[in-house]
Amino acid sequence: MAFFGALWKLLPQGRSLVRLAACLLLGLLLWVVPPFPPVLALGGPQPPLDQPAPEFSLPTNIGDGTVSLADYRGKWVVVYFYPKDFTSGCTLEAQRFQRDLPQYQARNAQILGISVDDVDSHREFCDSEGLKFPLLADTTGAVSKAYGSWLGTMSLRHTYLIDPEGILRERFLGVNPAVHSREVLARLDELQKTAS
Repeated sequence: MAFFGALWKLLPQGRSLVRLAACLLLGLLLWVVPPFPPVLALGGPQPPLDQPAPEFSLPTNIGDGTVSLADYRGKWVVVYFYPKDFTSGCTLEAQRFQRDLPQYQARNAQILGISVDDVDSHREFCDSEGLKFPLLADTTGAVSKAYGSWLGTMSLRHTYLIDPEGILRERFLGVNPAVHSREVLARLDELQKTAS
């Protein structure tokens, strides 16, 4: 590196030589390196888009006590993973999804929140925030891992859009809780237009 720095200072054309060498090296790497690997995120390998979404069945605070992805065939499903009930970012994200719930329902979409919290914590969180959509208890992290949304002891803030046939159509990684629900609605509109 020091050699290139000295060359840069000594020769006016040295800058051009350094740029040329860098371009040649980059071109060689792109030619030699195999195709890019699957999408990776902080939580692990991501499930592929336009393929069946990983199936799951988890305990919940609503209804008969268990929710499966297959229960929602024929509907769009928003599966959002979040770190922990009652934390500031997770509360804000849940509040935004609840605020926009009628818009999701108008689009034939179901919201499912998933974290490692247990069913009792989810029940208290829903009661506290007035949430009317299911929160699922992934206490072992198995579903979070299947969706590449796991970081040691908690789920990461990732969201997945699944179409009525159970096909994964979109993923949102590292979301901003304050605006995320609006982003999901906008993308849902785009996907529904192209599906018609």
